[in-house]
Amino acid sequence: MAYQVLVNIFIAYLWMFLQDDMTFLNFLSGYFVGLFILLCMRRFFKQSFYMFTFIAIFKLFLIFIWELITSAIFVLKHVIRPKVNVRPAIFKVETDLRSDLEITLLSLLICLTPGSVVMDVTPDHKILYVHALHMPESKKSVMKSKALFEKAIKDVTRR
Repeated sequence: MAYQVLVNIFIAYLWMFLQDDMTFLNFLSGYFVGLFILLCMRRFFKQSFYMFTFIAIFKLFLIFIWELITSAIFVLKHVIRPKVNVRPAIFKVETDLRSDLEITLLSLLICLTPGSVVMDVTPDHKILYVHALHMPESKKSVMKSKALFEKAIKDVTRR
């Protein structure tokens, strides 16, 4: 991926120098020309086209921001509520992710789900133990978030 970025920047500089005017607009247009050239030549590279990975990272970032906003709203509602109604429990979540990076990302993102914290991961990286404050509601929301996060993480790490 780094090789493709460097080739794209080289094409952008070459385009800028061939235009005989060294401005940012010429560099930017050269960068887009380089993107098009690399997109057409992507079958000659061992890795997938690097913009696909950047798009997947941006998508994961948007999912993170959305979950952060919704969890903040949920916590705000919970704090404002006059009576605390808590039913804590621990449950297990099975995952398809294998690498340490993928498991860590999933654990951190699950912690964004309101009222849930990842307590432990089994040594074989197949099961996460999650502590939840509101058992039935939290388990449903964690499972929904897990499916969404797993797909986005796989898109980023397995290209």
